[in-house]
Amino acid sequence: MRLGRVIGRVTLSRQDPAFRGARWLLVSPMSRPQLSQPDQEIISASPSTVVYDDMGATRGDIIGFVEGAEATAPFEQPTPIDAYNAAIIENLNYQPAG
Repeated sequence: MRLGRVIGRVTLSRQDPAFRGARWLLVSPMSRPQLSQPDQEIISASPSTVVYDDMGATRGDIIGFVEGAEATAPFEQPTPIDAYNAAIIENLNYQPAG
């Protein structure tokens, strides 16, 4: 699982019926320095990721998302998905070993 900040939404004109009732988020993955400053909305230098969300995350939220085969685990049928929102993070306490 990686952490990222929601920086926007993706609007689709057509989608697979398996995805009804949820939405797609544009997420900026958080690096270790960003984890030390979770209150600052810094966009990562890493490429942003489109994440399927059925939990209701909004812009600015920090989420935990899984990718690859783990992202398809919540679906009963084979589903074409790359990333899935598995958690909305309320508090983040990151203390790197030093």
